[in-house]
Amino acid sequence: MHIESPIKRRVSRKIYVGDVPVGGDSPISVQSMTNTETCDIDATVAQIKALEEAGADIVRVSVPSMEAAEAFGKIRQQVSVPLVSDIHFDYQIALRVAEYGVDCLRINPGNIGREDRVRAVVETARDKGIPIRIGVNAGSLEKDLQKKYGEPTPAAMVESALRHIDILDRLNFQDFKVSLKASDVFMTVAAYRQLADQIEQPLHLGITEAGGLRSGTVKSAVGLGMLLMDGIGDTIRVSLAADPVEEIKVGFDILRSLKLRSHGINFIACPSCSRQNFDVVKTMNELEMRLEDVRVPLDVAVIGCVVNGPGEAREADIGLAGGSPSNLVYVGGKPDHKIKNETLVDELERTIRARVKVKEQELDALIAKN
Repeated sequence: MHIESPIKRRVSRKIYVGDVPVGGDSPISVQSMTNTETCDIDATVAQIKALEEAGADIVRVSVPSMEAAEAFGKIRQQVSVPLVSDIHFDYQIALRVAEYGVDCLRINPGNIGREDRVRAVVETARDKGIPIRIGVNAGSLEKDLQKKYGEPTPAAMVESALRHIDILDRLNFQDFKVSLKASDVFMTVAAYRQLADQIEQPLHLGITEAGGLRSGTVKSAVGLGMLLMDGIGDTIRVSLAADPVEEIKVGFDILRSLKLRSHGINFIACPSCSRQNFDVVKTMNELEMRLEDVRVPLDVAVIGCVVNGPGEAREADIGLAGGSPSNLVYVGGKPDHKIKNETLVDELERTIRARVKVKEQELDALIAKN
């Protein structure tokens, strides 16, 4: 039984980061950021390609200096995924990466000085069709706002964002998105909720400095989940002190759990107990590792016993119900064949990949028809 997501998304303006639409009725995009030294071109290109292979829609690259801007130009030539440049204070860096084909500028208009500098960046962005991302972080609020509020608060973050937005409004530039990030879940959620009703532009979601792989995943899933359930959010970045590829995996897992994106295999697996007829944990670890390359949406149930196994297996595209002396595989909701424990993972992988191939052919036929 496939249930559609009950979430009604906030209506927002659609912008484009390269060829990736953000906002409007577009799928919620998943992005990450490189953590290599940008001037190390080979390492940065390799990481971007790994992120793209993992399914990243957009990748952000820090460009803190003019030397890094020159490196960015060489990086841009070697990758195809849309790139966002992360720039602070120096408007000339923004102008340079715009020449090199950047797809989005992450630069706060209020932080780059005189009006003529701001205008130069905005006019270049307008001429080249480059959107801007306004990024507010609770840890780097303007000094007067820190004094006014005493500490970072949702209201302070929103006021900071509105200052930057007002600059772009005065220059009649509307192709921008906004992020309001804090490491505190409640502060972040409250800030996004306050701003969501005040602007029409898309919102970039994230819990900044969320933590390591486990704790950061939990914190991000809770915070982003609360906002996504409200219909808020057009693109997301999960911030983890871990390999950036893990950010992409977690991001898609969050969206998939809310039925907001279909990407790869959705595993339904029991936590295992003494009723299991095979090692569920070991089997799942093997399958997840082997099938990371699959992008076609597919529900796969791996249940270790005969109590819950048949019911869950029937509802999945591919299902495995534990049994003795052999386990029963369901395909398309119907019993298909049995497999023994000794060859379980290999045979189940073959069955899944066969089903993936069929789905790919169906998708190709549908695309050709339309």
